[in-house]
Amino acid sequence: MRWLGLGAFALMIGITAHQLGTWGSRAPLQVPRGEVAVAAVLGKIYVIGGFDGDRRSSAVVEVYDPAQDRWTQVAPLPRGLNHAMAAGVNGKLYVLGGYLGPGLSNATNLVWEYDPAKDTWAERAPMPTARAAGASVAVADRIYVVGGARSGRSVGDFAAYDPTEDRWTELPAMPTARDHIAAGADGTRIFVAGGRPPFAGGLALLEAFDMATHRWQTLAPMPTGRSGIAGAVVRGCFYVLGGEGNPQSPTGVYAQNEAYNPKTNRWEAHPPMPTPRHGIAAAVLDDTIHIPGGGTLQGFSVSSVHEVYQPAQSCE
Repeated sequence: MRWLGLGAFALMIGITAHQLGTWGSRAPLQVPRGEVAVAAVLGKIYVIGGFDGDRRSSAVVEVYDPAQDRWTQVAPLPRGLNHAMAAGVNGKLYVLGGYLGPGLSNATNLVWEYDPAKDTWAERAPMPTARAAGASVAVADRIYVVGGARSGRSVGDFAAYDPTEDRWTELPAMPTARDHIAAGADGTRIFVAGGRPPFAGGLALLEAFDMATHRWQTLAPMPTGRSGIAGAVVRGCFYVLGGEGNPQSPTGVYAQNEAYNPKTNRWEAHPPMPTPRHGIAAAVLDDTIHIPGGGTLQGFSVSSVHEVYQPAQSCE
């Protein structure tokens, strides 16, 4: 899909940008990073690990307070990680898998729990399989981790973690093994969009796991195939943002912001990201999507950019 300027885009679909949603900027990260893990816990945003500007696996953890528009650093990860997954459940932050490094090597199955009240980390039960560059979502006090890569190969591994029991349950594998994906959940289904086999171009694929039937289904593909993307669900709509592999841009990075409506099985273009990025993840506070960090050039790059998108539409 060829990228359209916002004016042409709005004219084409006959609505204004304001009717779709608006972008804004927030305080930048203190430490520029890419390939980060991101999650919301107790009304704050956490950015965990990633690559720093020297291509090292970072142990830095920053937390964003929206009331003060300010980042602070908290206790670092026990190990530096890049391409990890993260989720918040019951007031705790969980960091799952990732590459220990150097670079894209040594995928791990380690799981770490962070307690904001104590500013401490504790090791928890490891994932059934090691992987990095997958996606994670929290649904009803469980954390679901899907896809990723290890040993240079994409995987469809899918498992659920119960933090209360500190126990993992393996689930039916995703039909299409892929990594650098985006995921989101609407309470009944878990959506997994885009991604790639290692070192290949981006996919437009959308697959969903039905939590009632425990079956996967293939849904309408994204208008723009891409990988290294962020995903979030707001008021029932599944948004997929950014990514890399863009042949139309000298940076190789996508600004696309596309939303899937589960009721209609259709996608809609939304206002593009002001700063195109990949190696990103998203978290939602008060129906606002936060995207901190990520790379502005295809391949290795880092940034401290922190932008937010406030959708004006609902799919509920």
